[in-house]
Amino acid sequence: MWGMDPRPLFLDALKAAPMVFDGATGTMLYDRGIYLSRSFDELCLSRPELVRDVHRDYIDVGVQVIQTNSYGANPLALAQHGLEEKSEAICRAAVDVAQQASAGRVYVAGSVGPTGLLPKDLLRNRTRRDAFDAFRVVTTTLASSGADLLLFETFGYLGELEIAIEASYDVRVPLVAQVSFDDEGLTLDGAGPEEVKSRLLSLGVDVIGANCVLGPERLLDIMDPMVDGETLLIMQPNAGYPRTVDGRAIYQASPETFGVVARRAFKRGIRAVGGCCGTTPEHMRRVVAAARMMGGGTQSQRSRAPVATVKEPGVPLAERSRWGQKIARGEFAISVEVSPPLGLDPTKTLEKIRSLEGSGVDVVNIPDGPRATVRMSNIAMAKRVLDETGMEPLVHFCARDRNLLGLQSDLLGAHALGIHNLVVITGDPPKVGDYPDATAVFDLDSVGMLQMASGLNAGIDPAGKAVKGTTQFVLATGAEPAALDFAREIERVRDKVEAGAELVMTQPVYDPDTLETFLGAIQDVHVPVLVGILPLASVRNAEFLSNNVPGMRVPDDILDRLRKADDAAQEGVRIAAEMLAAVKSRVQGAYIMPPFGKVRLALDILERL
Repeated sequence: MWGMDPRPLFLDALKAAPMVFDGATGTMLYDRGIYLSRSFDELCLSRPELVRDVHRDYIDVGVQVIQTNSYGANPLALAQHGLEEKSEAICRAAVDVAQQASAGRVYVAGSVGPTGLLPKDLLRNRTRRDAFDAFRVVTTTLASSGADLLLFETFGYLGELEIAIEASYDVRVPLVAQVSFDDEGLTLDGAGPEEVKSRLLSLGVDVIGANCVLGPERLLDIMDPMVDGETLLIMQPNAGYPRTVDGRAIYQASPETFGVVARRAFKRGIRAVGGCCGTTPEHMRRVVAAARMMGGGTQSQRSRAPVATVKEPGVPLAERSRWGQKIARGEFAISVEVSPPLGLDPTKTLEKIRSLEGSGVDVVNIPDGPRATVRMSNIAMAKRVLDETGMEPLVHFCARDRNLLGLQSDLLGAHALGIHNLVVITGDPPKVGDYPDATAVFDLDSVGMLQMASGLNAGIDPAGKAVKGTTQFVLATGAEPAALDFAREIERVRDKVEAGAELVMTQPVYDPDTLETFLGAIQDVHVPVLVGILPLASVRNAEFLSNNVPGMRVPDDILDRLRKADDAAQEGVRIAAEMLAAVKSRVQGAYIMPPFGKVRLALDILERL
């Protein structure tokens, strides 16, 4: 199963970036009219479409893990409904329904809940054996049916959780185990956070944590002693303490509060956050946004610009700009990146850009707060380039810092200033920059912004209303050929092209085979590709990029060349020129990113080429 799945293994993905689990299933089923007296687990057999819709609601807001509707599917828990003989059938159906909803987009966690037996019962050998056998049925059935991991949840008694884990001794999927703490930070059998951590790790559990009973703030505080920078931790709080209104349990932690606490949790070192009782897709949408701020998560399917994709803009590509004309003709195009200044004076930056004139460079690529640093507005810088040089600007347009209104306003403003070339990107989260506590907006991602911009190119605003005239944007977007989650990256490229991207500009690539694999995966999309070329300035520079910039990998043989070189910077130029020469026939251009603003290195590459 693992070898056939294009996604990274669950534990690898969790170690690489924060992840988001779904929220409450029972809450959602109750809101759809299911009485509490029924077995919610049995709905996998009798009402699979209802359960599937709940899973899809969570997937649509961007969660990465959904939990099967099998929390109470062990024979002992089902006995109160007279359904103990249906345990295996319910577990198989629960995985099947979740996989249908997932369609390979997210991980499926097999949910395992407690038996309902009391500690005094579990102390009896025979009853303990009954519990072991009940957990054995559930864990083996969920795993053999295709669950990507097992999630033990809401265990008030640590001793019972240990029995459940022992019953999974030969199950070959990752184990995630969660206890429930009371407000004093203790399980019902008196174990505190550090004891829980020690005992679960000794049993070989892969991810440990806590869920249910408490709201997000209190649960995060209780879990704090578990954080050590190495142990993989998860928390799935309730939506606050419930209050009874007209006979219904109302949970009072708002989605906004849930998102704020989730962000704090990720910053403290919690690797995964989900929700328990009272949480809904709206709560999880906020958690997804918090994860994206920390470099993880996925994009909500519903947080895209509400405008239909426009495939035939009003003004032909060749007539929108000189850059667009070159792309439309299929000619080899060169872009060189020059960042705006850190301060008020753009004089030196303009001098660098003027040095590119007449060199074969077609556009100057101006980033928008690269690596979440504060620089002069790239729209203002692009206007100076238009007015004071012979170069045409290609402006990065980033989702991070503006809401839907600001994004649209700045698009219209940029066009009014004569800026027609855009690279549409989601943007680096603030945590990687100089102001890690800055609030990221992320109303849209790159797909949503492409939909917005392509709509404006056809005279339609994000609300679907006609606007006076049409914009003339040339719409580029980014891609990571060396992305860890390659399948997701390819899916994102397809989404971006469908949303209106007319060319793709890649992250730097140092291995022709990596680029060839990427090009092969998108060959049916028929979109021009500009390969990213970044000359390495030193071994230290290469190691930093490879270890800290998502989607960049510097092969060991390249690092060895830099270590042996008398002049590492010149060796970096040679490596970059060799890479570009090797792939030139397979792409429509190059996107050259000279390190530290040294545009002379970009010119050296072009001279060597």
